[in-house]
Amino acid sequence: MENKTELEKSKPHFIAGLVNYVLDSVVVKTIVKKLSGNISVMAFDKGEGLTEKTSPFDSFAQVIEGDAEIVIDKVSNLVDSGQGILIPSGSSNSIKPNGRFKMILINLKTTDKKLP
Repeated sequence: MENKTELEKSKPHFIAGLVNYVLDSVVVKTIVKKLSGNISVMAFDKGEGLTEKTSPFDSFAQVIEGDAEIVIDKVSNLVDSGQGILIPSGSSNSIKPNGRFKMILINLKTTDKKLP
């Protein structure tokens, strides 16, 4: 049985259209959720963001609409549409959009094992 929170497999999808802006809200749609991590698409209304936190996951944020200040360990980065940024596990981070903003967030569980 297919997980209903995930997208239909083997079919193209317009990712930015999976979430709509909602007044004064952050909307999150899970694309894939596995034990090894997850992929979500998020829409932030103007004035919304994510406060500083620390995650046990390596995360990759891919901006698909708008731009935002993404602060990692107190270092500010302006990330524009089409750009992405890697947020290392254990790093403090926050997201401060400059207006309405959409991104894909990929979280991967970190292990000490390295691939050959």
